[in-house]
Formats: sequence, C-alpha cells, structure tokens
Amino acid sequence: MPIRFSDLPALLGGTLLQAPATNDALTTLLLDSRRVGLVEGAVFFALRGPNHDGHQHLAALYAKGVRLFVVSHPPASLVPFAGAGFVRVADTLAALQALAARHRAAFAGPVWAITGSNGKTIVKEWLAQLLAPDEDICRSPKSYNSQVGVPLSVWELAPGRHTLGIFEAGISERGEMQRLASIIRPTHGIFTTLGTAHDAGFASAEEKLTEKLRLFEQPGFELLVYCADQPLVHAAVRTRGLPALAWTRHNAPGAALRFRLKPTTAGTTTVRVRLSETAATAHFPAEHLALRAAARFTLPFADEPSVENALHCLAVLLWRQLDPAHALAPAEMQRRLLRLHPVAMRLEMKAGRHGCYLLDDTYNNDLAGLSLALDALSRQARPGGRTLILSDVLESGLGTAELYGRVAALVQAHGVTRLIGVGDALSHEFEEVKDSQLKIQHSKFKTQFYPTTEALLADLRPADFQNETILIKGARRFGFERVVAALQQPQHGTVLEVNLDALTHNLQYYRQRLKPGTKLMVMVKAFAYGSGSYEVASLLEFQRADYLAVAYADEGQQLRDNGISLPIMVLNPGPDSFDQLRRYRLEPEIYSIERLRDYLQAAREASADGAGPLPSLHLKLDTGMRRLGFAEEELPDLLALLAAHRAALPVAGIMTHLAAADDPSHDDFTQQQLATFRRMAAAIEQVLGYPALKHALNSAGIRRFPEAQLDMVRLGVGLYGVEAGAEEAHNLLPVSTLKTTISQIKTLPAGSTVGYGRRGAATAHERRVATLAIGYADGYDRRFSNGQGLVLLHGRRAPVVGSVCMDMVMVDVTNVPEARPGDVAVVFGEGLSTSELAQRIGTIPYELLTNVSERVKRVFVSE
Repeated sequence: MPIRFSDLPALLGGTLLQAPATNDALTTLLLDSRRVGLVEGAVFFALRGPNHDGHQHLAALYAKGVRLFVVSHPPASLVPFAGAGFVRVADTLAALQALAARHRAAFAGPVWAITGSNGKTIVKEWLAQLLAPDEDICRSPKSYNSQVGVPLSVWELAPGRHTLGIFEAGISERGEMQRLASIIRPTHGIFTTLGTAHDAGFASAEEKLTEKLRLFEQPGFELLVYCADQPLVHAAVRTRGLPALAWTRHNAPGAALRFRLKPTTAGTTTVRVRLSETAATAHFPAEHLALRAAARFTLPFADEPSVENALHCLAVLLWRQLDPAHALAPAEMQRRLLRLHPVAMRLEMKAGRHGCYLLDDTYNNDLAGLSLALDALSRQARPGGRTLILSDVLESGLGTAELYGRVAALVQAHGVTRLIGVGDALSHEFEEVKDSQLKIQHSKFKTQFYPTTEALLADLRPADFQNETILIKGARRFGFERVVAALQQPQHGTVLEVNLDALTHNLQYYRQRLKPGTKLMVMVKAFAYGSGSYEVASLLEFQRADYLAVAYADEGQQLRDNGISLPIMVLNPGPDSFDQLRRYRLEPEIYSIERLRDYLQAAREASADGAGPLPSLHLKLDTGMRRLGFAEEELPDLLALLAAHRAALPVAGIMTHLAAADDPSHDDFTQQQLATFRRMAAAIEQVLGYPALKHALNSAGIRRFPEAQLDMVRLGVGLYGVEAGAEEAHNLLPVSTLKTTISQIKTLPAGSTVGYGRRGAATAHERRVATLAIGYADGYDRRFSNGQGLVLLHGRRAPVVGSVCMDMVMVDVTNVPEARPGDVAVVFGEGLSTSELAQRIGTIPYELLTNVSERVKRVFVSE
C-alpha cells in the first residue's frame, strides 16, 4: 500500500499541524530547495545542520508548488501556507530514516548491503553491472552511503518492479551503523576492506570493525561475502558466527574460495578458482565439479584496487551458481566480467607530458588507500623514476608522528624516488620522521614541500618530470585535479562537455508541466542525442523517469549491461532481435501487421522452447505522420489478430507520432491526429479488455497540448536543451558544449589560399588563420565550409576558412588577436546555439547533436 501524508504522524511519532488539501501518496523525498521537480507527492524534510537549516526555505518551496512538509521548527503562522500539510517531529533526520525503513519493509526481495573502508562504490556499481541482465536492480546513486544518502537510496525501491536492491553504507562514528542497518535491513552483504578512514571516530580498529559488522547482524540476514586475508575481519566474522562466504588469495584457513592470480602482458589478470577441500561443502556441494576442477576467468584489470574489488563480485557470481534460477554458463560469466568498466573517482592511468604516466587517485587519502595506490605505482615497469605527489593525510585518526612514520615507511617500501608534499602537517613532520626513523636519504630520493596546492602550481613545471610514473593522491579539499590537468598529456583536442545539472533542470521544466499521474518516457536513442546513453540513462533512473526509449535492441542491451533497470521501449525492432528483447526485457514498438505476426510466431516458439514469454509491446498508430504505424483502414485486421491471440500478445502501450506539434500553423492537423488516435486507441482497448499506456506527445507537445498528455508523454530533444518555441528558448538550458583547441596559428600574406582545392579563397589583406583539432570524422559537418560555420574564441566569433577536413578545420582569427595555440574554441554551446548553427546549413539541431562522433570524449560535469 502506498504511504500517504496522513500516515506520517503515526509512522514518524509526529504531530499533524495542518492537513494538506489533497492526501497524496508520497513519491519524492526532498531535501534541497534548489532541486524541485515533480511536486505531486513530494514531501520536504527540513533538515538542520551546522551550516544549513531547511526551515529557512519553506516559503520558497511553497512558491514552487511543494505542499507537504516535515519540520521540527514550524513557521510561526501557517496562514501563508494554505492547502499545505505540516507534520512536526522532534528530529527530521530520524523521521526521514524512519520513513525509508517503513518503505523498505514493503520489499520482499533480496537486498545486498556493502560496507568497508574502500571500494564500496565500485563494488556496488560492478555488482549491478554483472547482475543487471537477470535482475531489475535498485542501487545507491553515486556514493550515497551516509545517514542522509541511505534513506534517499532505499526510498527508490519499487516493490512492484525491482527484484534486487544494492546499497552502500558508510559510517564515521559510533552508533551510525545501527541506524543504517535498520533502514537497509540487508539479506546479503559484502565487506570490502578495513582501512584507516574515519579512525578518529572510534577508539580502535576493533571498535570500528564491530560497528561496521552491525550492518549484518540483522534478522533474516543470509550471507556475508568477504576476503579472509584480513585477519582481524576474518576472526571477527567467525567469532560472531555470521553466515559467510570467505575467499582468499593466500590460503587463509576456513575460506571456501581460493583465487590464484596471474597478471598478463595485456593489462588483464587471469584468475584461477578452486574450492577449499575443508570448507567447500557448506557453500558448494560436491556436484559443482566445474569449480572443483579449477575454473579460470580473466579480469579486465591489472591494478590492485580493481582486482580486489572485482574478486568480491566474482565470489558473488560463483555463489549464485548454486541457484538454478541464477546459474550462468562460464562463457556468459566471462563475457560479463570483461565488460566491467572503470568507475569515476578512482585510480586512473593517464598519459602525461614528456613521456610520463600519471596515476590519478585524487578521490581519498587515507592510509589504506595510499598503500593500495603505492602498490599500483610500484608495479609499473617503466624505467624512469617514481614520484608521489601527496597532500596531508586527513582521515587516519593517528597522531602526527605515528601517521607520518607510516607514510614514510610506505614510501620507502614502494621505491618512491621523489616525494612532493602539500600541506602544513606533511611538510613539518615528514622530514623529521624520515631522518630519525628511516634511511631514505639516499641520493636518488628527493623531497619538495609546499604549504598549499596554489604554491605547488605556481612552481610546477611539466618539463621537470621526464619519463616518470607519477602518483597524485590527495584529499578532495586540496583540489589535486588541477595538478593532474597541469601534468596530463593533451588528448585529442575535442571534447563534448555534458552538463548534468542543466539536463536535470530541463527535465524538471517539462515535469512541472505534467498533470498528476502522467508518466514520462525519455528518449535516449542515438547515444542520447550524442550526450552519452549510459550516463544520461543513469541520471534519469535516479530522477525517477518511468520509461526510456532507444532505437535498436543493441542500445537497450547496452543499457541493461550497464545496470539500467527502467522499462525500455525499442523503436525499431526486427524479427532477428526478438530473442534479444526477451533476454534483456525490452519492449518493442510494433507498427505493422507483418511485424505483429512475426512477434506472435516468436512468442509461440519461445513458449514451445520453455524460454519464457516475450515482453509486452507498444502498438504504433499512423494518424497522419505517414511513416510507420497502423493506419485507420488497417484497424479491423489489427483488432482481429489481437482478439484471436490476446494472451500471446500483451500490450503495454498504444502510441502515435505527431507530425507538427511545434508549429502553430498546423494545429488543426495536430488536433485531427489526436482525435484519430483517441478513436483508434479506444477500439483497441475494447478488444484487449484492459487499458494500455497511451502516449502521443513529444517535447513540443508537452507544453502546447497539455489536454493530450494522456497516460504518458515522450520527452526527446527538449531534455537536451533544444527549444521548440519561444518559451522553451527562455527556460531551457544548453546541456552540451562541444569544444576543441587551436593546434597552430599562421599569419598568411595577402593572396594566400587555404586548404584542399584552394577553396579558402585568397584575400586582398593579411590574415591570421587558426587550425582547430576537429573535423568531419568528429561529426563537424562539411557544410560548415567556406564561412558557413563559426566558432567562439575568447567570446568572439571566428568564421571557417576553406573546406572542413577529416580531422581539422581552419578559422579566421584576424579579429581575435589574443588567440594562441592551445586555446579552447567553442564549436557549439552557450553563445553559439545548435539552433543557430543548424539554420546556417539548412538542417535541424538534432543532426548536429547526434553527429558528434563517439571518438569525441564526453566529459560529464555537475556541481
């Protein structure tokens, strides 16, 4: 049963101060007044902290349409909040957690909880990737593992849709884990590592471990997966008698799984799996001979942190083999493992300047993370030196002498030849520790210290680093990404910057125009209009979109492989993709009698083979677009086929495509289309005997024809900031900015031509011409040749000269005297919209967005 606002006083131990005008079911938990989307069913929890107080934003939220509030300090008068509901509680954070716990209690499926000092986010993301083809997964977004992040994550569990939950849990002091455990109520768990992060909040490592293990000491808990090579963890788990599956790389006693690793020259790692002779029986019965015979798998990583995290996931996959419903062929397990991709905010190898390589690990700097990163540094076979750029270590809980004694020992053990330290503590303590406790004053070891990152950057010269491997590791507050940028080798000079905050803003703009109960399907076809399908789909899943739509089954499979569990509609399914639709739970758009008969035959064959039913379909009706779809004259044949095979052809939706929803001059035609659609859909539903999701409106239609929103709308290019009218132009934000760099600038004398075929005609005056690192292979249209195209440099427009080449284009920068090689040019974005550029070459913004080649690196930015 849905939770309604009227339920909150009893659920939260609060007092109803004012009942709302409507008793909506709760859909969204709001904590940030700046990020208000769909207000129907949205309840704001006014949290209070050292630097913020949500009660200060009640009036602003009310003005935005929010009508449900949970507060600890209500306004002096509720008169200005007519129609709004207010519940007062003693502690709004505790109330938020209690509500999430109640919501979790309605979910009967398995829930995995992941805790530890390192690797929680990566293990969560990789486990979701590995299990996504078989499960509808709800997982923590990003690294939402705190007292606030966990309830927000658990609230996303949909008992009617999700089959599995995966949530992180992080703590920094005593008492926190019990609160998280009561929210998550895990049935299964993974303990990654016990490191030094947040040591300051605990009296000892043992106390911290005890607190973390409380997550798994819950009623109904079934299995804990962990590495037995951590003696303290191994002993604690066994002492508490937790149901556990332990794995080992070093013959730890009592571990059921033994992994033997062998790095390869290709940058991968071969894993040989054996069952322990003494511990296998409890977890893997004797009939699992394949494992007893030593299975082999390849992991697509060689660095120690990635291998460690992947082994946790492999152990889970092997354990799931015991259930026939979840068992996978070894080849399928291997396929999924090889598709694991790095997760942002972790150790990354990047090419540096002057023959150097950078190990970018600017995400955390506790001792355990430093040790793992130094392991990766020491394994580099490059002949040059090993440099460590390190900030003050902030998350240890140790005294400074002991802390930097350990740092010095790690530096010595891993063969570091140069240490560059940033921060007062490191510069004051390290030299004394180094001289008094260790003998690392050898001639090859050098140290430099700076009080701040700014001081380091002022003194940093990339030419001082030659053929070295450089580990850059610092606490977030030091902003070491600037150090990485200064030392990194310039990549292909073209990048598409995707602003996820702008995308969220545009989503909310359209959402606020939806009627209560109207569902939202978002188009992510064509690589999400060039923006990057997985990254956009992941954000949309977090933002509670109802459906996604792709053009082809392969696009849907890719989203499933990357852990996306939302319903997905496929616009152009062919008969050869029907089995793929079944395996990856993709709903086809069916637009002709021939295709419907093909789908019926595929359903019969799947049933005969015991493969299970095909997914529900969406019927496309042609009401005037004259492209794809059932015309009205074909309706009798369609109805007859549906009536005869109702059980084999389940219909999820009925849809049409409007030809000119954005053009007021064709509004009469649009209304005719909508009337035809309503008439045809009613006839289909009468034959089916049940209602289907009816959807007709696109981005422009959402605003211009609100009366026709029906059951669902389809948001397309509007999400990406391309306007379909004056109102959108005023309210939408550009999502994508295509940037490139100047490779070279030449000053050409009068009479000089430029480029292939001398199409850059000669001029009567001298001019400066810049060559940019973008061409038609990157998606920059050749129609921009000879002045049709423009770019922005230092805020001024520079026209294209001559023909657009495969990998470069020339622009006239005579009127941009400050332009220099390496400067960034905006190809499209703020100040130079895709709409303007499309008009210059007689096309539409869609084409410019979708033409951006996948070889162009996507960078996703968010505040």
